[in-house]
Amino acid sequence: MPPEDAYTAEPFLPERLSLPALRQAAAACRGCPLHLDATQTVFGAGDQDARLMLVGEQPGDQEDRQGKPFVGPAGKLLDRALEDAGLDPADAYVTNAVKHFKFTQAEPRKRRIHKAPSLREMTACGPWLAAELAVVEPELIVILGATAGKALFGSSFRVGEVRGALLEREIHGRVEKLVATVHPSSVLRARDDKERQAAYEGLVADLKVAAEALG
Repeated sequence: MPPEDAYTAEPFLPERLSLPALRQAAAACRGCPLHLDATQTVFGAGDQDARLMLVGEQPGDQEDRQGKPFVGPAGKLLDRALEDAGLDPADAYVTNAVKHFKFTQAEPRKRRIHKAPSLREMTACGPWLAAELAVVEPELIVILGATAGKALFGSSFRVGEVRGALLEREIHGRVEKLVATVHPSSVLRARDDKERQAAYEGLVADLKVAAEALG
């Protein structure tokens, strides 16, 4: 592996950008060490003409096993929240800032515990997300959680400071409309039913801002 400051997915990108070509190329990405322990690359999924792009942090345990984004418990909760906000999950392109599952595991066969990717790992994976944005050209991006926000805006990003607001920012050379909210996994981590319901309602409220922006 190259030294940490040289991590980048850039050499693995295909010459011609299309979702099938990107997905195939990403399967062989060795731009940082995260591929060493992950089962497979988990690339984005959805229609190339999607008006809405959802960007999360990284694949989870189920996503790593199945090779698809947002297929675990957090993904199911997200689908329900999108529907409650008036958005059709089937119309969105969903992806993650980091394409490999990063985890800790006490010993083989024990549960794999999610571990947040470093800023260097997010930066290394950035070319994939930039390419997805270039191909899909969404009308609106929903940022799911702090890690996704930091991948797009830098380390100073804080979800709580901007969540639920319609933003316009230049991302990878293109002005994008964005709405930031919490990652659906944070709803699942709530301490009790009352807290979970409040967190869920907050997520839906933020997604309604996205729905209104899309008209």
